[in-house]
Amino acid sequence: MHPLAYACSMTKVIQIRDVPDDVRDALAEAAAARGMSLSRYVRSELEELVRRAALTRANVAVIRQTQAGVGEKVDRATILAALHEGRRG
Repeated sequence: MHPLAYACSMTKVIQIRDVPDDVRDALAEAAAARGMSLSRYVRSELEELVRRAALTRANVAVIRQTQAGVGEKVDRATILAALHEGRRG
């Protein structure tokens, strides 16, 4: 493998500075409760954050599409029905 290709395929390191002690301790405690290293736990939480953000973006797209299709303000029930339909399809 070419050295540049190898470097591009490696995982990236993120360093977070100035994390308050109580936050670090809470994260370490949560990691230990799940039998995970702190690094693995924080990575899994970041992955979940990304997953939720993607769902939010998808939901916003469905809401905008529904509003455009209806051409007026859409009630909550209509939006929820469209979201559920979008998740099935």
